[in-house]
Amino acid sequence: MSIAKPVHADQIHFAVDGAELLVGGLPLSRLAERVGSTPFYAYDRALLDARVASLREALPSALRLHYSVKANPMPAVVRHMTGLVDGIDVASGGELRVALDAGQAPDAISFAGPGKSEAELMQSVAAGINIHVESRREIDAVARCGDRLGVRPRVTVRINPPFELKASGMRMGGGAKPFGIDSEQVPEHLAHIAALGLDFHGFHIFSGSQSLKADAIVECQARSVELALELSQHAPSAPRLLNIGGGFGIPYFPGEARLDLAPIAEGLERLLEQVKSALPQAALAIELGRYLVGEAGIYVARVVDRKVSRGQTFLITDGGMHHHLAASGNLGQVIRKNYPLAVGNRMDAAPGAPATVTGPLCTPLDILGENVALPDAQEGDLVVVFQSGAYGLSASPTGFLGHPAPREVLV
Repeated sequence: MSIAKPVHADQIHFAVDGAELLVGGLPLSRLAERVGSTPFYAYDRALLDARVASLREALPSALRLHYSVKANPMPAVVRHMTGLVDGIDVASGGELRVALDAGQAPDAISFAGPGKSEAELMQSVAAGINIHVESRREIDAVARCGDRLGVRPRVTVRINPPFELKASGMRMGGGAKPFGIDSEQVPEHLAHIAALGLDFHGFHIFSGSQSLKADAIVECQARSVELALELSQHAPSAPRLLNIGGGFGIPYFPGEARLDLAPIAEGLERLLEQVKSALPQAALAIELGRYLVGEAGIYVARVVDRKVSRGQTFLITDGGMHHHLAASGNLGQVIRKNYPLAVGNRMDAAPGAPATVTGPLCTPLDILGENVALPDAQEGDLVVVFQSGAYGLSASPTGFLGHPAPREVLV
């Protein structure tokens, strides 16, 4: 039986004061009282600020930085990110409403996704945002919406490239995909866009996500720009934006190293010069979600029972996979691994016997941490799951078994 190591200081960005983890400058136990109940998600706005600032410092100043709302659509988080980034990328009509309510200018909002409904397209055209069209059906539907409203819709063509982001956790391009228009079909779709009189804005290429390999990201970005420049020769007008996606990963598990931004920055400098030479009116953008918010969030659950079953200790909490599916390993892990865990009100205590942290659900899948060397937590203690700022609550089956949904706070 393998025993996971406890969380180390280099795995978290949150400060610690004595026994207490600090979130937004508040001791965790005090924050729990302020929230009013457990479980809950908490996002630290100072960590959000610091992550964007570090990116701005590391990457070329001419690069546009977009936030991908699907990583964390909490309205308060989106509102905060709106003040830090250059654009907001949404993937549904619901996310579009959140972005507009957050105060983002419509011309800085883009909408991507392979199955946009007629209602969502009408909503997007009416709002005046940039629509990433991904099929002939979407192009025709956008044109109809524009005719009905008497406006000229803004569109960007999402390309399914003939390559993928290597070493990525989720591959979104290359081969047969529901996302975007196959690159070899793009010229004919551009001609159709021209015939319909739509306002062509540029290209969007998103090849993958959650990569910790800088060389893979550099290669993918270079190939994306090369493809966009090649296809721009068929465009009805000169592209004004090349969105080359994201892919920046964060470390979750032992042995994973942080992404090295230096080679990525050097590669982007070269690409910006290339774009400036070929398309001087075009901006180059990347869209990031997990990398911006993932490490700024935690999930907190309270221990409601401590029990030993045939020599194995279980800490049973009031949270679980219905709130944090990814941490349970049921959001794509082939072999389950533990997210970094801690007992947030016993940060100065030495690890005790290994324990398995579970939730209250009547299923063996409800595991937040398996055989983790944690302090000897007791009823009432607060278990913290780090790296929980992205794809947490909104990516989880909150209705499963009828337990209450957790709260979310931005501190």
